[in-house]
Amino acid sequence: MDKLDLSKAITSLLNGKLIVYPTDTLYGLGADIFNEEAVKKVFKIKKRPFENPLPIAVSDFEMLNKIAIVDRNSATLIKKFLPGKLTLILTKKDIIPDVVTGGNKKVAVRIPDNKIALEIISHFGPVTATSANIHGTKTPGFINDIRMQFSSEDIAVYLDSGQLEGQPSTIVDSSEEGISVIREGAIKKGEILDAIKDE
Repeated sequence: MDKLDLSKAITSLLNGKLIVYPTDTLYGLGADIFNEEAVKKVFKIKKRPFENPLPIAVSDFEMLNKIAIVDRNSATLIKKFLPGKLTLILTKKDIIPDVVTGGNKKVAVRIPDNKIALEIISHFGPVTATSANIHGTKTPGFINDIRMQFSSEDIAVYLDSGQLEGQPSTIVDSSEEGISVIREGAIKKGEILDAIKDE
């Protein structure tokens, strides 16, 4: 990936624009989570209901800890599985605008195991991590197919990393006492439970 593309992607985010970027599962639609207009645009172009929260991607534990409350179970799962195909639902900190979470006090966070995504986020900060598709449809694996879904003014930068059709992440709610596996994906439920039990 050209350094110029990464620089342009970061500049676009700073200017309140949207980007399409690769993750370790599918292509994601990225916006500055602290720019409410940019976040609203994500909902609008995806035709996604505003009450349906957007997941967030961060680059490391330090960044995650700034936006969500991390308890012992969450810390264990982060240490073992992230970066990777795990999405954690945590109690959000007030720093996150309500528009991102649909007014919910919880937030879905992940650290994608993808060099391009991590480089952008480490330099810029947390971004939305929703899939680059129209709500309710399958996310295309190729950038050219993703381009066809959106108008030319919707997305400032497309970061093409070839075909992406990874297994979806496993979603675990660790926002309260105990944990709950909401969706079993690449990481099996047994692996999650074993990690907590072994701690």
